[in-house]
Amino acid sequence: MCVTRRYAPPGNNLCCATKIRIAGLSKCVRHTYSPTLRTLSTSTPLCQGIPGSVWKLGRLNHIAIAVPDMEKATALYRDVLGAQVSDKVPLPEHGVYTVFVELGNTKLELLHPLGEKSPITGFLQKNKSGGMHHICIEVDDINAAIVDLKARNIRTLSAEPRIGAHGKPVMFLHPKDCDGVLVELEQA
Repeated sequence: MCVTRRYAPPGNNLCCATKIRIAGLSKCVRHTYSPTLRTLSTSTPLCQGIPGSVWKLGRLNHIAIAVPDMEKATALYRDVLGAQVSDKVPLPEHGVYTVFVELGNTKLELLHPLGEKSPITGFLQKNKSGGMHHICIEVDDINAAIVDLKARNIRTLSAEPRIGAHGKPVMFLHPKDCDGVLVELEQA
């Protein structure tokens, strides 16, 4: 079943048309526009036919938090909040130390600078007490995702995927192209 909706702009009391296609039959239903209805910004169908994307977005893998004091942050989650935390692991190729906090349905990644060129150093200079650094979302085919996103003018922070903290390929997307959020994609 495919549904196409077209609504009038807010404040306009025009009609909207809803077209419903079921098994090749089309039926057009007219509704009076109500300001309480959610407006859609496009008139393209809400469900697209095949072919779809060759890659899929998966689950939230982790939220990364830059911390100025790794031992203090680790103690907060482990000793005060009772979470299971990993050992501190250096990732020199990314310029960070990491600690993962297990939450059951996802993880927190605590990040602390490693080396003089760490990207976390600059972040902590701007955010003295730390803060959310990035989100990581799994994808089923990172290479296809990168090709597709670049074709859609989404910039990446490196030319090729690198191996991340979980031993899997990762790619960071430019925050200016992702509504101000640094997004890490990780091969599922």
